[in-house]
Amino acid sequence: MMPMCTHCCFIVAPGMLRRLLLDARDDATRQRLIYAVETSSFLRGHRVARQGAIAMLAPGTKKSPGKKKPEKDRSVYDAEHRRQLPGPLVRAEGDKPVADAAANAAYDNAGKTWDFYETILGRNSIDGRGLEIVSSVHYGEAYNNAMWNGDQMVYGDGDGKLFLGFVNALDVVGHELTHGVTQYTIPGGLLYQGLSGALNESISDVFGSVIKQWSSGQTVDQADWLIGTGILAPGLGKALRSMARPGTAWIHDDQPDNMSSIDPDADVHTNSGVPNRAFYLAATALGGHSWEKAAPIWYGALPKLSSSADFSQMRKVTASVAKTMFDATTAAAINEAWDTVGVS
Repeated sequence: MMPMCTHCCFIVAPGMLRRLLLDARDDATRQRLIYAVETSSFLRGHRVARQGAIAMLAPGTKKSPGKKKPEKDRSVYDAEHRRQLPGPLVRAEGDKPVADAAANAAYDNAGKTWDFYETILGRNSIDGRGLEIVSSVHYGEAYNNAMWNGDQMVYGDGDGKLFLGFVNALDVVGHELTHGVTQYTIPGGLLYQGLSGALNESISDVFGSVIKQWSSGQTVDQADWLIGTGILAPGLGKALRSMARPGTAWIHDDQPDNMSSIDPDADVHTNSGVPNRAFYLAATALGGHSWEKAAPIWYGALPKLSSSADFSQMRKVTASVAKTMFDATTAAAINEAWDTVGVS
């Protein structure tokens, strides 16, 4: 059994890749999906091998000496379809756009995510201390996934048949970088297994969606509440996940929308449907823009969570933060959202 990788988080669930493998009708598609599963395992193992060294770094500590940087600090590398990270540098902070559209998208979407956290939540980068956002594009051969590996962003190009690329989807970028925020904010990080892992995935979906809404200036009623719109082939579905209607995003979507349907043995991406819908219900009940009340409440809850937090603890903490940050009426709306999805 492979050791648990605390900060190695993928946007496409392993279960989704395996389900698509069962549907595959041609050898080329099967081989690409097998490659995606094997490469994801390789990345998890690579990350685990370095856990000891990384654990010695206090949360929010830069890995190399230097002063804190209040301005955006991004670098994009080209993995050149290999599995070595990060690859040659192709664009650094302040550089003009390059010929590689994927590199420019990684740079721009990392910047939008940085701006959201700084402007709305007063956070200086992923760790709160100006950490450089490192991204590698063109990872592997038509690799069907994207991830935060605890140190940097990694983007596959997709195979062009099932997955159409990842780096252009701002909510995918925001989702993955939020795994870094969770890693550096919750004391000890948030375990990536069971309901703690599902909560971890949900927190990233929440902020991925909010960042997309903020960038587009959408109200809660205008937002689509979908994660990964446009990265799936049209025949597979409209997105990876739906926060408003879990279980409806793609053809084999099995996300529950209520605790009564939770499968304790399911993948963390699956059970995240319950807290995802709780946030959607809370945000739409509060109205306006999701980043005005709902997102600050969820963000304010992070440092108050334990590393093994489950949905019930998230409910308790978000209601408490809502009352402290706003008022009892706001807290009541939060509690009602959690009631609706069966979290007591």
